[in-house]
Amino acid sequence: MLRTLLSVPKTARRGEIIQIRAMIAHPMETGHRMGPNGVEIPRKIINRLVCTYAGEEVFAADLHPAISANPFITFHTVAVESGILSFAWTEDDGAVHLAQAEIVVE
Repeated sequence: MLRTLLSVPKTARRGEIIQIRAMIAHPMETGHRMGPNGVEIPRKIINRLVCTYAGEEVFAADLHPAISANPFITFHTVAVESGILSFAWTEDDGAVHLAQAEIVVE
């Protein structure tokens, strides 16, 4: 499992706009570099990030080989209810890396 870092407020007021930050430690190999043995390193990137909040999709992004290693993404959403923010990063080969953070809405 890859290391993820999430920055989600622990609490918020109902209707408040909150900032969400998510990072995943991933090399984002483009498939254009040669390894030390002279063989091309195969492409392996995170190509999609989806965030759901209380079961509804609130953010999605398609990523491409030009994205740097360890992609860091920031977005905003509205605090509507206490619940879980779930993050799913999907790689080229279909592997999915998951992380969650909880927020309490007052």
